[in-house]
Amino acid sequence: MNNWLPLNLKLQKLRTRLLNDPYYRLQSGEEIQMAVKLGIKIDANQATVDDWLRLPGLSIHQARSLVELSSSGVKFYCLEDIAAALAIPLQRLEPLQPLLSFIFYDEESLINPTQIVNPNTASVARLAQIPFIDPSLAQAVVQNRVSFGPYRNLVDFQQRLSLSGDAIAQLMYYLRF
Repeated sequence: MNNWLPLNLKLQKLRTRLLNDPYYRLQSGEEIQMAVKLGIKIDANQATVDDWLRLPGLSIHQARSLVELSSSGVKFYCLEDIAAALAIPLQRLEPLQPLLSFIFYDEESLINPTQIVNPNTASVARLAQIPFIDPSLAQAVVQNRVSFGPYRNLVDFQQRLSLSGDAIAQLMYYLRF
């Protein structure tokens, strides 16, 4: 019974730290286990640099590399894929396994791949074929691209065209940069 109280206090402290500091980096295997008990999971295929940096032992360069690979279409199916991508021994990553999830996204069920468009190369006519893009928005996309260069990503696209969050929520399934 005496062991329950200190663990509960440690768990509460870690919970407070994790909730109040989105950049808190887990420090030990014990903290990893407590984070798992708190329901913390990192989806390896959707993780941000900040998500990866919560894990002990990963550098900023490794985190950026994983995010860039994921953004470019690389799918991570297991811990071995992460180890191979980082060119490090699997044993070094095994303590992180309980925090990682490998969710598989069936993009075809979300959208027909023939409807995916790169706004950096598409014509006005092609953009106007996308649901939620009318001819005036298609024209604005092309004019902005010609005037200010290619769009870096979805956020850049949204900001440069002053689109609402609702509009981007609809369009994000049709655009690939």
